[in-house]
Amino acid sequence: MKELFLSLLAGLVIGVVFKLLKLPLPAPPVLAGVLGIVGVFSGGVLVDWIAKTFLQS
Repeated sequence: MKELFLSLLAGLVIGVVFKLLKLPLPAPPVLAGVLGIVGVFSGGVLVDWIAKTFLQS
């Protein structure tokens, strides 16, 4: 739970700083960003599963 809170806090701080400096937000469009995150997470889970299933000796 602490990780979630710290991630949200860091994102909020970065968003505020970028807006105050009048810079574009460092994030992709909403749907593309969410799909990218899901893809990265799924890839990591898949590699863990493959390693545990097929490469365990």
